[in-house]
Amino acid sequence: MTNPGLWLGEPVSKNHRVSAVKTCPFDPADLVARCVAAATARGFRVEPLATVDGVSLVALTRRAIGGRPRIYLSAGMHGDEPAPPLALLEMLEADTFDDRATWFLVPLLNPAGFRAGTRDNAAGIDLNRDYLDLKSAEVRGHVAWLRRQPNFDLTICLHEDWEATGFYLYELNPQQRLSLAPAMLAAATHDLPVEPGEVIDGRPIDQPGIIRPVSDPLLRETWPEAIYLRHHHTTLSYTTESPSTVDLPRRIAAQRAAIEAALRAL
Repeated sequence: MTNPGLWLGEPVSKNHRVSAVKTCPFDPADLVARCVAAATARGFRVEPLATVDGVSLVALTRRAIGGRPRIYLSAGMHGDEPAPPLALLEMLEADTFDDRATWFLVPLLNPAGFRAGTRDNAAGIDLNRDYLDLKSAEVRGHVAWLRRQPNFDLTICLHEDWEATGFYLYELNPQQRLSLAPAMLAAATHDLPVEPGEVIDGRPIDQPGIIRPVSDPLLRETWPEAIYLRHHHTTLSYTTESPSTVDLPRRIAAQRAAIEAALRAL
């Protein structure tokens, strides 16, 4: 019998498996400090979310004048997925987040996980399954901040998959807005191949490299960040997934390319 959870966007647990990523290529406190320095130099506001493992979790916001789209990006949810926070840092330092939009950035959510090289936080909680129960300090602080923000025109959650060999993404688009997924995937594949197969991470694809799960939040037992955002804050959400066993520069480049393609298409 098909697992009904797969058709509802229910996550496939990886807690019983061990990631191939053993060490983090950066110090979490240093990465956050660099993000803050780059952001403040470019007029961003820095807002604390929580302090975990001696590292301040922060949100970086910059309001544009006029009717600009409101765009949210997050990274660093899992401590064995280093390319996403490094991609956001590079983009901050390159001044990618300019006046074309109002920006809401959360560059690193799981400092303890990065220090340990683990998917979960120090308490063994997968933060990306905690957006309904709010057991962790990281997610409680994040959600408290999100509740004070306006709705977003677009949200992008950056992730990696250590079992993948190529790039893929999830789309949550309940109002059938113009899909940005094909442009994002095409841009990423300048650096990485598309993840092959008709089933990825236990879910059937809608198009090669694109998963569009049925995602009614009320049918979920646990909520990842993307489901929380789709239920409370946005009508268009993407989760990018780069293969964490490929060399790091290519993964960072693919994540950046996908984000920049979404910005152009939006």
